[in-house]
Amino acid sequence: MSEEVTAEACPLVEVLDHVAGKWSISILVAAARGPVRFTELERSIEGISRRMLTLNLRKLERDGLLTRTVHPTVPPKVEYDLTAMARELYSSLTGLMEWAERHRGAITRARAAYDATASAEPSGQPSPQPVH
Repeated sequence: MSEEVTAEACPLVEVLDHVAGKWSISILVAAARGPVRFTELERSIEGISRRMLTLNLRKLERDGLLTRTVHPTVPPKVEYDLTAMARELYSSLTGLMEWAERHRGAITRARAAYDATASAEPSGQPSPQPVH
């Protein structure tokens, strides 16, 4: 990769490494409804383990995307909420989710066409298409 492309892509890649993971996106979406407790997050995010949830919550809090509030009750009540920066990110995520929903069928058809072409080629890869 050229230095110019690396310099331009580096901040984006760094941020996406932190927020584009399966669990991070699920946590941000779940927390967008307002302050949410750990157990609510755990119940609403299918397949996440307690450990993975804890690690991702810490990472998002460290990155300034979540606030963690401990209420002085017995037992302690802990809530997580999106920061202003995360709410802005959530707006971008919803745009991306809408794009994915609009284009899901086209992507599925493109994959099927690609796979059909690839299976017909001796190498298992479709022939490179010329760039116009």
